[in-house]
Amino acid sequence: MATMRAARLDVRTLTLEVKDVPRPVPGRGQVLVRVRAAGVCLSDVHLIDGTLRPLHLEGDEVTLGHEVAGVVEELGPDVAVSGVGDRVALQAGQTDRSGTTLTRGVDYDGGWAEYALADEETLVPLPDDLPFDQAAIIPDAVSTPWAAVTSTADVGPAEAVGVWGVGGLGAHAVKLLRLVGAAPVVAADPDPRARERALAYGADAALDPTAPDFLARVGELTGGRGLDAAFDFAGVPAVREQALRLLGEHGRLVLVGLSDKPLEIRNSTRFSYLKQQVLGHYGSEPEHVVQLVELVGAGRLDFADSISGTFGLEDAPTAVERLEKRTGSPVRLILEP
Repeated sequence: MATMRAARLDVRTLTLEVKDVPRPVPGRGQVLVRVRAAGVCLSDVHLIDGTLRPLHLEGDEVTLGHEVAGVVEELGPDVAVSGVGDRVALQAGQTDRSGTTLTRGVDYDGGWAEYALADEETLVPLPDDLPFDQAAIIPDAVSTPWAAVTSTADVGPAEAVGVWGVGGLGAHAVKLLRLVGAAPVVAADPDPRARERALAYGADAALDPTAPDFLARVGELTGGRGLDAAFDFAGVPAVREQALRLLGEHGRLVLVGLSDKPLEIRNSTRFSYLKQQVLGHYGSEPEHVVQLVELVGAGRLDFADSISGTFGLEDAPTAVERLEKRTGSPVRLILEP
């Protein structure tokens, strides 16, 4: 039996181990992808620390990694379009026959391995000039904020927006909000390195949300009308309370950062009078990944500055530790099996 190396999480003991496992064989409508790059996401950290638990995993172990790009290595029966050698990114999840949404690297094996199985319909073709490391992070790291900006919040040109948390997702949100014409784009993060990054990614202002004059500064930047949309990428109650205070008429607060803490609207009369909204957001749809790949191909987007470090598969635990401790304030770390 052929084997491969994979970073496997035991969800009972919360231990991550890189070890030999059977190399998967593609079934009907599936392909085997030789993984060339896989992103390390904060969701992976939360799976390892037990904050996030798989809902639909069969068994006690899973290969992590939901941000994956590589080359088609082998075709299963009835594969209609894909061919061996195709350069592809993998959608971060799929829907099973019962209609349940499953997440790659959470509910079934992902891409922290030498090879990954994928249903043909989850493949996204890549142009030859798009590097695998940049392609890998498009599903989730870029597509999640893209979906939040364009679908959930439906941000339009010249709308004033705020982004709390300029990490892996928030940094891309700043870049994408600039692309769709939002103005001003105000980034909020207590980390000075994150604020510098926000300005480099196109924010009109990058502020410390703990500063005494933060609310007044945002008021000045929006001409006193408040924010049309506020994005919480931190998942922190204090952020949500602050963002709600800064919403203007018809303002939308979009909750992207995950939290098990309650959400409190202290002045519900004002909230209702101004017809404000709180909108939950999770992940993206397949078309969002396709749109982003096309935008990269058209020269509208580039993610070279998003790659903060590259590691071999055997060093997956080191990459996880570095992300967890935010060593160097990374946007995205990449594994190259």
